[in-house]
Amino acid sequence: MNKKNPLLTDTEELFIAGTGNLAEFEHRLCKQKGSTILFCHNGRAKFTIDLKEYEIKRNSQVVLLPNSVLSIDETSKDFHASYFTCSGTMFAEAVMRLESTFFQFIKNNPHYILPEENTGAVNGLMKATYAIYIDRENRFRNQIAKNHLQSFLLDIYDKVYRFFSRKQIEGGNRQNELFGKFMQLIHKYSSTEREVSFYANELCISTKYLTSICRNETKDSAKKIIDDFMILEIKVLLQSTELTVQEIADKLNFPDQSYLGRYFKRHEGISPMEYRKKFS
Repeated sequence: MNKKNPLLTDTEELFIAGTGNLAEFEHRLCKQKGSTILFCHNGRAKFTIDLKEYEIKRNSQVVLLPNSVLSIDETSKDFHASYFTCSGTMFAEAVMRLESTFFQFIKNNPHYILPEENTGAVNGLMKATYAIYIDRENRFRNQIAKNHLQSFLLDIYDKVYRFFSRKQIEGGNRQNELFGKFMQLIHKYSSTEREVSFYANELCISTKYLTSICRNETKDSAKKIIDDFMILEIKVLLQSTELTVQEIADKLNFPDQSYLGRYFKRHEGISPMEYRKKFS
């Protein structure tokens, strides 16, 4: 298995491809800078993606879009998966012709299981992408990988519109639509914006109505959803960077490190430094 972390696009490479059990990355938060397509061949695993838990098993396909946060919570001894991770630049160049409703659906539904008879394309693409990844001398290597990514996305698009109804993909009513847009805004702004009023203003609705929509959709308030994603962002930075608590506070738009410390401890029960030591 490639020694580089296949779930993080923080290398100089435009893409990484390979296979493995990913056990060495268990219990580590990974925030996607680009995108990852993962396909399970054998075994089982438990993933948490953007605070939602998923059970991964044979023929599971996982699509992680930019800014998704993944934690591999558990893997079985026989878990084996193929993966293709690309940079944000490559992803942006490959998705230009696909509509936003498709990506909104994938963001909210990053995992699904393919019927055995429909796994040929993804298996073939994974093998082809790995072949070009290890062929370092190929002068068109990155262009071929981008072409493969476009093929992956078209195949995913086909499967989504084949296995899910248009109502499921595009939303059934005005509240579904607003909640989907709220979650898009959360993924875009949660690292700096913590007030419900900001998101309500972006959606041109009242804070009361936004909270009502969130409770109908998830049983949680809008504020809790915002705070959950902010805490996740802090955890990612504590686990995966060497930034000081003050630098994290600056990056996430907190007044100072003391304020961030109180905020984090109120939600997690421990201080940021205690959390960092626990997961170091």
